Amino acid sequence: MNTRAPRKILQKKLLAWYEKEKREMPWRNDLNPYRILVSEFMLQQTQVKTVIPYFVRWMKSFPTLQKLARAQESTVLKHWEGLGYYSRARNLKKTAQIILKDYSGMVPDSMDEILKLPGVGRYTAGAILSIAFGQKVPVLDGNVKRVLSRIFLLKENGGDRQSENVLWETMQNLLPETGSGDFNQAFMELGATVCLPKNPLCLLCPLKQNCKAQKTGEQNLYPPRKQKTPSIKIEVSAAVILRRNKIYIQKRKIGGLMGGLWEFPGGKFEPGESAEQCLNREIKEEMGVTLHVDEKLMTVKHSYTRFRVTLHVFLCRIRSGRVSPTQCEEWDWVKREELDTYPFPAANVKIIKSLMNQHA
Repeated sequence: MNTRAPRKILQKKLLAWYEKEKREMPWRNDLNPYRILVSEFMLQQTQVKTVIPYFVRWMKSFPTLQKLARAQESTVLKHWEGLGYYSRARNLKKTAQIILKDYSGMVPDSMDEILKLPGVGRYTAGAILSIAFGQKVPVLDGNVKRVLSRIFLLKENGGDRQSENVLWETMQNLLPETGSGDFNQAFMELGATVCLPKNPLCLLCPLKQNCKAQKTGEQNLYPPRKQKTPSIKIEVSAAVILRRNKIYIQKRKIGGLMGGLWEFPGGKFEPGESAEQCLNREIKEEMGVTLHVDEKLMTVKHSYTRFRVTLHVFLCRIRSGRVSPTQCEEWDWVKREELDTYPFPAANVKIIKSLMNQHA
């Protein structure tokens, strides 16, 4: 794609397809920079279909940047519950506070300024600047990388800085002089709905005549696969501790993994431990008490980016000792029906649902 004419044809084909085939998304109805900011934070490492209900609920509770900036962090985290990568929610709130304080509540429209905001990298900055402000700035997510690699037979997957830079430069050279926001979204849409990772729907692709991989039949070889890092398997025990119709919960330390979220106490197995041995040791270390285990409530399996966790959950009561937690931000005894008002990690949410069903 070294000449202007083929590039113009590609742009025209893709934009015409996008105008006709684009999916309905709530942030596309109003290009208010705050709404685009929220949507792009949510879309980091998360699929569109998952994000849509969260976005709708979020905008009802935090319709303006000012509302978000002034909200309690626990309320913000509760609205994010289930989306994962909770640092995104905390960064989004911090970003809103900075914009309110330093930019008079207006999302900055320059690359230098927007990259200063917490949680805003090159992709998020490009999406906001092109979609909300119409600037000629590229975006590069997994969908865009795949489409570029196939169209031009690029042996690039963004696995290192050099590969990433080649893809950024390729996308920059493809951008039209105006309408870059739609063009970027069209590229992402094509990758999400047609140029799929496996078995792409080439017959439906508006760029099939422009695509070198389609012509050679090598679609499934591009982009080259990244080397996968195997998931780490972790076994964990957790206690649902009952006392006078209330349940003990504790808040994870701010700054740590999933900091600011509430949880049921417990921890990882040590070599040779059974689930109950792990539970008793962890609770003694964390809370200074010994437990009486009433029954095993459930086993929860949950996958994170780098971990596969098996969580063994027990219903317990305190046998002896005085509760004195040392490894949490704060703690409380709450009624079963109140659990749903606290933000919990996804694996703990499954426990709460089980407790609610038992009580129903």
